[in-house]
Amino acid sequence: MLFALINIVNYIAYLVQVVVIIQFVLSLLISFNVVNMSNHFVSSVWTAVNAVLDPLLNPIRRIMPNTGAIDFSPIVLLIGLRILTELLVGAQRSMITGTL
Repeated sequence: MLFALINIVNYIAYLVQVVVIIQFVLSLLISFNVVNMSNHFVSSVWTAVNAVLDPLLNPIRRIMPNTGAIDFSPIVLLIGLRILTELLVGAQRSMITGTL
């Protein structure tokens, strides 16, 4: 049961990482006018991605110092998710081998 829970958390962390990368790529495409926000599909995807990520990024943004136009909170989120998954995988391996 615990192994399944660890695998679910790892999978959710992976999905969040993918959404962060999608937001990054989409923000670059929007800022360089490759895609236009007046396009309904682009606007819908942008709104959905931000609706998913804002609850995760806003606490990080409140803690981090203001760096001007560059937002480092997605990077901090990616690093935090990577650390979480490594800790969970390590705990899962130690449970399998019986050592801590």
